Amino acid sequence: MSDFKRPSLPGAALFEAQAGGDDPAELAAAGHRIATLLVRGPRTPADEGLVERVLHLADEEGLGVIADLWATAPADSLPGALWRLYLLRTWVHRQPDQAAREYASGKAHAPVHEVLAGVVDPPGPAEVIALADTVVRGIVTSDLDVTLDRAASFAHIVGVGRAQLDSGDPHSAAKLVDTAVHLRRAAELERHGELS
Repeated sequence: MSDFKRPSLPGAALFEAQAGGDDPAELAAAGHRIATLLVRGPRTPADEGLVERVLHLADEEGLGVIADLWATAPADSLPGALWRLYLLRTWVHRQPDQAAREYASGKAHAPVHEVLAGVVDPPGPAEVIALADTVVRGIVTSDLDVTLDRAASFAHIVGVGRAQLDSGDPHSAAKLVDTAVHLRRAAELERHGELS
C-alpha cells in the first residue's frame, strides 16, 4: 500500500475554464424566475425592474433569447409549459400554411378539442397565427390554465391532422400529441395551484 497515491481533486479553476462557462443550474434557476415573474407578476420593486429588463430584451432580441432558458425545464413546470407554448407559436409563425392545413385535417377527428382550441372555421394561416398569438398573450393573465388547455387542444388537433395527412413524419405527429398531453397536465397543475 505504500505505492498508493491519493488522486488530486480538480479545483474551481478547472470548472471555470470549461467551455460554455454558464452553470446549467444557474441558467435553469434564472429561467424559472423569469417564467414566474412573467406569469405571476412582480412582487417587489426589484422584480418590477427585472420584468422591465426582460421585456426590453424580448423586444430587442426576440423572445427566443429568454425561451432558451426554458428549453430544459421539466414539462410539468411553469418554464417547461412556457417553452412548449413558445415552440407552438414559433412553428405557427414560420409555417402558417402547414399549420392551417394540418389543423383543418385534424379537426374532424377531434371535435371536442376543436371547440376548446377556438380557431375560426375554416382555419386559414391568418386564423391559426391569431390563435397562437392569443394563446401566448394569455400567459400573463389569471387564466393560465385555460391558455394551456387551448394550446393543448390546438397541438392535439394539429398532431392528429399531421398523422391523417401522412406527411411522412409520424414521429413529429406523435411529438405534437405528446406536447398536447404535457400542456394539458400543466393546465391541471395550474388549476390546483401546483404549477411552479
